[in-house]
Amino acid sequence: MSMELTQHVDGQDSNESRDTLFLLGGAAPVVFGAGLILSTPMIRRYLGGGGVGNMVQAAIPDFQRYMKLRSM
Repeated sequence: MSMELTQHVDGQDSNESRDTLFLLGGAAPVVFGAGLILSTPMIRRYLGGGGVGNMVQAAIPDFQRYMKLRSM
């Protein structure tokens, strides 16, 4: 089936379509694996204790300062 998707109407292979299929075929296991890892209770406990929200709040003033310097 994938070979049929990678051919143009005139019968020539389409490298762009094939590359897109390879990209999506490789991204799917990565997303699935990340979901499995993040669904583990021990990992969720580590991420919850790390204060991810606190790190974001601490980074906001630095980001605002960066934007101010960039606009100068």
